[in-house]
This record gives sequence, structure tokens and C-alpha cells, in this order.
Amino acid sequence: MSTALAIFVKTPGLSPVKTRLGAEIGTEAAVRFHRMASAAVAAVARAAGASLVPHWAVAEPAALVHPDWTGFPCVAQGEGGLGERMGRVYQALLARHGSVLLVGADSPQMSASLLRGAAAALRGEAPFVIGPSEDGGFWLFGGRAPVPNRVWTSVIYSREDTAARFQQALAGEGAVTPMPRLFDADTATELAAVRDALAALVAPLPEQAALLGWLRGLGLG
Repeated sequence: MSTALAIFVKTPGLSPVKTRLGAEIGTEAAVRFHRMASAAVAAVARAAGASLVPHWAVAEPAALVHPDWTGFPCVAQGEGGLGERMGRVYQALLARHGSVLLVGADSPQMSASLLRGAAAALRGEAPFVIGPSEDGGFWLFGGRAPVPNRVWTSVIYSREDTAARFQQALAGEGAVTPMPRLFDADTATELAAVRDALAALVAPLPEQAALLGWLRGLGLG
């Protein structure tokens, strides 16, 4: 059973990128982080092995053939809020694969073993898996069963109770296996935590090491 992995990205120059982070560290640095973090997550996806089939989930229709998003097939997020867009990508990939994992590009400290573990969990008893983030959201969601549209759209995203409310909405659809909690980088404080998590990796990939070096040069607290 193959597992599709969708990496959600926005394209600099076509959409605002990491605006909350940019307000603290500057727009240029925030865009640089997004690009380097996307490259790191892509490297992790490749390292996870052939059982994962990575895709770029691209926000802008015009960017489906953009040079930023090469190496993997692209799938359109489409219109609407984050829940609608995640639901659309999940449904499209589930129609072609046995299971689907959705991740963002702002937790570049994720590892290949974490992705493999999430995919393996979906071959177990629970049909869903979630990786909560420290800010109350989630850095990963996956499943092998359909998720009703009401689950995706009933949740307010980017809040401290987003993951909890998403799991409550999903409760009637099946059990959820929890994954380790990670930071994602929406603020300078979280970016420093991502830096520290990258520094703690035993065997970082070259793209992760490059991002770590750049983050150290920012002089974050």
C-alpha cells in the first residue's frame, strides 16, 4: 500500500509567505526560510523511502509548473480556507493511494523515521494519525479513510485549540494515533525552537544542515 505525502507550500512572488514571521524577522528572511525549509522537508521525504510518494501541494494554480516546485508531482490546493484546501488535496490523493499524509513546510526538523512511522501507523488499527504542534495546531495529519468535508471546515485553524477541535470533529470517523509534538515556525520564538530542534538531530540531511547554518546566522535568541 503506497502512502502519498503532500507538502503544502506557497510560492514567493505569487502569494504572501510567512507573514507573521516576516513581521518579526523581515520579509526577505521569512521568504528565505520558507524556501530552505521546503527544500529540507523535500529531502526528508526523499529519505523516507519508496513507500512514500511525495507531492507538492501548491497554493497557486499558476505555480503548478513553477521552478520552485520540481522533483515531485504537483497537486493544486484550490480555492477556499485551509480546511477546504487540505480536504481537497487529501481526497484527490486518497483516490490514487492507500493512505495520505499532509504536512507543512515549516517544521523542517521532521525526520524520515517520523514520516515512516506515521505511514506505518496507518497500516495498524487506527485509520488516522496526527502530529500536534506546540502552538496547538498540527504539523502532520494522515489517514486511510475518507474524511467528511464538515470535519475540515468546522475547525478554526491557527489557534491554540485547533488540533484538539479537529480531533473532536473527527471522533466519529475512527481512532487517531498520536505522533510526537513538534514546533512549526510562525514566530521568531518558534523559529529559534526549530533551530534548536535541527541542532539536536543526530544525522541531519544536508538541506537541514544548510538551514541550521543559516538560522544560526540570524542571531535569534
